[in-house]
Amino acid sequence: MSALAETASFGGKIVKIIVGMPPGGGVDSYARLVQRHLGRFLPGSPGIVVQNMPGAGSLRSVMALVNSPEDVVGTFSSSLLTEAISMPERVKIDFRNFASIGNVSEDIRVCYTRSALGVHGWSDLLAREQVVFGATAPGTSGNVDTAMLRNLFGVRLKQVQGYAGSADKRLALEKGEIDGDCGGWTSIPEDWVRSSKINIVLRLSPMLVAGMDRDVPFGGDLLVNDRDRKVYDFLTAPARLGRLFIMPGKVAPDRLVALRMAFDAMVADAAFLAEAQRSGLTVTPMTGSAVDREIAELYATPAGILARARSIAAE
Repeated sequence: MSALAETASFGGKIVKIIVGMPPGGGVDSYARLVQRHLGRFLPGSPGIVVQNMPGAGSLRSVMALVNSPEDVVGTFSSSLLTEAISMPERVKIDFRNFASIGNVSEDIRVCYTRSALGVHGWSDLLAREQVVFGATAPGTSGNVDTAMLRNLFGVRLKQVQGYAGSADKRLALEKGEIDGDCGGWTSIPEDWVRSSKINIVLRLSPMLVAGMDRDVPFGGDLLVNDRDRKVYDFLTAPARLGRLFIMPGKVAPDRLVALRMAFDAMVADAAFLAEAQRSGLTVTPMTGSAVDREIAELYATPAGILARARSIAAE
């Protein structure tokens, strides 16, 4: 442990994790996993508590984080990153002013339909006159995914607004209120895939994981226009940065170092990895400093690409 990290003590403290989405989805699942393990690796072994604070596509939670005292960590819908860059007048937050402690995993995202719809693959989806997907709030990952389906791939898709999060959309799909959704692979009930209750029609992330059909096409491979591919890469960047955890930039350097070191040790720990596997949660970690570099690169995206991405994500 570095000398700087050794100066930080969390003994007798409570570290709060503010979660920008409701219980039951991928963001919350990873937060609960981190809650159960992070304290073991921090000096003083503090208690860790989780507070769900959904609202405005998780913007409410990030705003609360700005004004929080020390020892508060935030995790949220990572699509807020690209929304803040492409639509700064709507999301008045500069994520370069935060400090990342790390990213547990890429958000491996897919799009799927309920099997009863009769859409068995990508070509069936393109041929469909209309397909109905659920929506939460503009700028959230699911909304951006469906906007890409319409604008970059030509899917004739209608959105039904008003769902609180992925858990609500899963219930809507079971009731037949919606035909499909795009979401994190780890958020899809295992029995849906095992019993063919749904058909996965598109992979939004290139990574293949256990249980995923390698014949399902990757979206990036379907785009032949270079500009469209760059827009796609920008809009899917939040999936690469997936399950990230950040703190206000004003956090004391010794505490940030201690939290980053604890995070890095946690994601390599056998007990942590075993529980993640049991829970069906992938672990493809990224250090806090690497996340900060990726965020800085996103802010350097050319204006033309940003304009096209903005028009899609604003829907």
